[in-house]
Amino acid sequence: MKVVVMGAGAVGCYFGGLLARAGHEVVLIGRQPHVAAIQKKGLRIETAAFDEQVQVSASTEANAAQGADLVLFCVKSPDTESAGSQLLPWLRPDALVLCLQNGVDNADRLRSVVPHHQVAAAVVYVATEMAGPGHVKHHGRGELVIEPTAASAEAARVLRESGTQVDFSDNVRGALWAKLILNCAYNAMSAITHLPYGRLVQGGEGVSDVIRDVVAECLAVAQADGALVAGDVEAAVRRIPQTMPAQYSSTAQDLSRGKPTEIDYLNGFVVRRGEALGIPTPANRVLQVLVKLLENKQRERE
Repeated sequence: MKVVVMGAGAVGCYFGGLLARAGHEVVLIGRQPHVAAIQKKGLRIETAAFDEQVQVSASTEANAAQGADLVLFCVKSPDTESAGSQLLPWLRPDALVLCLQNGVDNADRLRSVVPHHQVAAAVVYVATEMAGPGHVKHHGRGELVIEPTAASAEAARVLRESGTQVDFSDNVRGALWAKLILNCAYNAMSAITHLPYGRLVQGGEGVSDVIRDVVAECLAVAQADGALVAGDVEAAVRRIPQTMPAQYSSTAQDLSRGKPTEIDYLNGFVVRRGEALGIPTPANRVLQVLVKLLENKQRERE
């Protein structure tokens, strides 16, 4: 199977690297520093089980997606429409675009720019980071929950054969909301304090109260929005520091590298939906504003 990763950051490089390691033809489309390193030495995948250089193709251009059977769509949420438009001319009519992004509405936004192609939403549970150019480091987990479509079964088969746990759900929207709530609870505070999850929850009085308030607001908005949030979210929130104690949030990683964050599509999404539905979201608003202030401060230094 030819697999293309559109937006080859930590998540895309991890799953794409596993597929390449399993023998599939994989092309990573990403930014120049990573692409140059991968073209020179291959992709380094560092996990608890192995540390290997995997040979994959890499490009900075969307035309490298030509002929793909499966596209893992992993760009940052603000880039969804623009990246989808770049991809559109090169998509095969029967290709599946699997949306592996944070946030609730990315698959719908992507469908608006690739309306005649199969797009399936997926929920990603994995702790990874780019530890250097062409070097992805895996810290834990690695599961996908996929929306069923005509082409999802074959995509799930090859992903499972590469070592990825894959489940299907008819309630992917509810699962995306559950993941969004986890992100809202931890991402901003990890970024603001630059602490991993384990140390964050040990950081002092009031931390657990803020997390509780954020989660309660998210659940209220989700309910008003008609979403059936999957699983026991409050228990899942409590497990995060235990299962990923050394993990910094993706928002923290973005800030530390001077990149724009996805905060407007995490806590900011909850704020917007809350405003539209008449649900107050003061805790989420404060976290969104603080992260935006840190982003602005970084831009002023550049």
